[in-house]
This record gives sequence, structure tokens and C-alpha cells, in this order.
Amino acid sequence: MLVKKYSGELVPFDESALRRSLTRSGASDKEVEMVYQSIKDAVYDGITTRELYELAFAALKSKKNSYAARYSLKKALRELGPEGFYFEKWVARMFQEDGFEAITGQTVQGHAVSHEIDVVALKDDTFLAMECKFRNDADAKISVTTPMYFKSRFEDISGIDYNFFNQKRQFTAGWLVTNAYLTSDSIDFGRYYKMNLLSWDYPRGSSIKARVDNNGEYPVTCLTTLTQQDKVMLLKNQCILVKDLIRDPKVLDRIQVAGNKKDSILQEANELINSPLNHE
Repeated sequence: MLVKKYSGELVPFDESALRRSLTRSGASDKEVEMVYQSIKDAVYDGITTRELYELAFAALKSKKNSYAARYSLKKALRELGPEGFYFEKWVARMFQEDGFEAITGQTVQGHAVSHEIDVVALKDDTFLAMECKFRNDADAKISVTTPMYFKSRFEDISGIDYNFFNQKRQFTAGWLVTNAYLTSDSIDFGRYYKMNLLSWDYPRGSSIKARVDNNGEYPVTCLTTLTQQDKVMLLKNQCILVKDLIRDPKVLDRIQVAGNKKDSILQEANELINSPLNHE
């Protein structure tokens, strides 16, 4: 049996991969088996990955909203588009949750030319310049030309004093962050030059999906009880993380969410954050 990927490529249906993805929703082994049994008969030769995702999402949601929310992380990151403005905000919030001061959209003058830095972050002696590469395509890969380009940009801003967060500092490291995948050449290039690369599934154990599950830094777009308009309004109100919503639930009043629905949203948010999923 074959499955059609977003790119149109046909690949064999992998039962074990589907089960693993269901397990990463946070559902118990028993619940995963029940969900798998409920959708396997609907799987047909040539089914698209989108259809397979929708079947799994609906079955998980029937068990618990927070399972479906966690399962939808990859899609939720794509909803931080369409141009990636909110993806940069989310990356900054992710580092802020780790104790950094962080701001987005800064322009600095390098040795040769000026550069727009997507995220600037500072913590103790660590001063970071980050390049964020956002992709709308679920199967998108970042080719080796991107880390090569970022390496040259970082070299142009290295060794210069910049005034951020009320102090003058020189950048100590650069990060290339993407919601997409990295090609093997990108990974090899990054390893050789000791670059900080962070993608959907790299580095193993500390990739975006692992960091989010381990630390609960889910984008608010994960929540299944929100409409698309709710998500847009929350992002406009700088409510980027599910944690932001829990810390300031009154933001739901500001975007005029009704009482009963508000309770459902907050219940899902708390279930998601209070049931961490640790990656090995």
C-alpha cells in the first residue's frame, strides 16, 4: 500500500511510523491502539499524507483535545505564516522561556554591508544572532546554500560591538532555525563548521519537536478549540505561546471569546502544558 506525500512522491505505508506519531501525541499505549484500529480500515492505496493526518487528528481529538493539539504541532508551526513573521516571534519566545532576553527584526551594520537579524538574544555571556527560515510546505527542506549564506553573514557581523539590552556586546554565536527539514548536505556543512542548526527533526533529541514537547513551548496555533480567526487575533495580541494564554487568560475576553468556549480553550491549554512529553 502506498501513501502520497505532499510533494507527490509515493512511499510505502509504514504502520510503525504511524503508531510512533500517534504515541507522540501523549496518548497511552492503549489509546494509541484504539485510535490506530479506528483509522486503519479507512487507509487505502494512494491515500495522501494530508488525509492520513486528518484521520489521525480526528481520532485523537475524540479521545482528548490536547492529544490532537500536540499531534498538530508541525501544522501549527506552519500557521505562524504565511511569511513567517510570527514564527520569528515564536522563536524569540522559545528562547525567552529559556532565560534569554530576545527581540525580533533588528538591522545591524556589518563590516561590509547591513544585515537584518531575525532574532537577537542575550543570556549571561551568550549573545546570539538568529536567522529564521520559515516554510509553508510540509515536506520542505533547507538546502546547503542557506547555512553557507548564513555563515558568511555571521562572519560579516562578528567582531563588532553592538548595543542591545542596554549594553555593548559582540555576537558570540549564530543560530539557523527552521520549521522545515535540513538536507544531509546542510547538516554535514553545519557539523563541519560547528554551526548551531535547529530544524523540525534536527538535532536528534533537541530538535524543535523535541524541545517543544520537553519544555511545553507550544504555539497557540496548536489549540484545536480555537477557530482560525481566534488564532489570528491571539497572535495579533502577542499571545504566541499556549503558556502565554494560561498566564493571561483575559486575552480571550479582549478577543471576545464567549464564556463556555473560553472554558474549553483553557482546559485544553492546561491539559497540553501540564502533561509534558519527554523525548529520548
